[in-house]
Amino acid sequence: MNLAAATNENLAHTSNVLIYSSMAVYTIAFFAHIAEWVFGSRSKVGRTAAALTGAGAAGASSAKIQVQVAQKGGATAVLDRPKIITRSAAGSRDVPDGPGAAGGTFKGDLWGRIAVSMTVLAFLVQAGGVVARALSVQRAPWGNMYEFSITFSTVAVAAYLILLALKKNVRWMGLLLVTTVLLDLGIATTVLYTSSDQLVPALHSYWLWIHVSTAIICGAVFYIGAVGTLLYLFRDSYESKLANGVEPGSFAQSVLSRLPAAATLDKFSYRVNAAVFPLWTFTIIAGAIWAGDAWGRYWGWDPKEVWSFITWVAYACYLHARATAGWKGRKAAYLALIAFGCWLFNYYGVNIFVTGKHSYAGV
Repeated sequence: MNLAAATNENLAHTSNVLIYSSMAVYTIAFFAHIAEWVFGSRSKVGRTAAALTGAGAAGASSAKIQVQVAQKGGATAVLDRPKIITRSAAGSRDVPDGPGAAGGTFKGDLWGRIAVSMTVLAFLVQAGGVVARALSVQRAPWGNMYEFSITFSTVAVAAYLILLALKKNVRWMGLLLVTTVLLDLGIATTVLYTSSDQLVPALHSYWLWIHVSTAIICGAVFYIGAVGTLLYLFRDSYESKLANGVEPGSFAQSVLSRLPAAATLDKFSYRVNAAVFPLWTFTIIAGAIWAGDAWGRYWGWDPKEVWSFITWVAYACYLHARATAGWKGRKAAYLALIAFGCWLFNYYGVNIFVTGKHSYAGV
């Protein structure tokens, strides 16, 4: 074994160690997020927000709270309801955002900060593993499903941390994000793992860096949008029960009351999906150009090409319905989840169960 081969083998081993190490740190972050939600559920602020949410859902957004106060004349003082940030869309329920996973408590917030810190550390370790993998194969680290998976989850966490750095209210998705990242890495290391190897000649192109990298970024951001959409459906159901005078279960009161308002989650998901859709369009165009260089045709109805187009159509329908038909709420949310389901099938289903020109990249 020559020196170069030994170096590449050591780098591949280092990559594996870093990926497993990141999983250990993500596990710590997972339990810290659990602690944040547990301690936050004991928050008086959280219970107050839930009560105000009920009042808002009942249509009392502009109402005032009349409180009998001990005054000399026995007069009634009219106090404004406490201000809580509201991002509800026009014409929707005027429901305030919940206090967040920490519930507004110092202890819950402390665990939340620990969770975020561990997530940052795990991200750095995982990114190191991806870079080590790239150095071991001396190419872009997304030539097969294992490499795509570890890179995809790295970019998804990066998108989450960027939103946090921009002071966006997204810490509520931390637990679900870390959980799915652990699931992704678990599947990657046990089912999808492929030893470091070179690619077939058709994939040796600078378009590998352009086309696949943009596909990974799009998938990661679409995932962030899907998380917001899924949580929107739960929160919307919770608010509907309150509006109809139905008492939600203890789990809903403990967890869903601390999420942002349904209108906030709906708007967040729409903006995220709309922002990344042009990049997904470019991804398909770049893939067609690469196909023309590699196979002599720009479009051949290969299964991967077909499902990429189906995903594009699904997201285009979602954005078009929101922009022109005025679709908001649950109908649009279902369409957004269907679109993300198409993306997932394009990645897992097509690669594993369908044979096509893209199959030579291996699992």
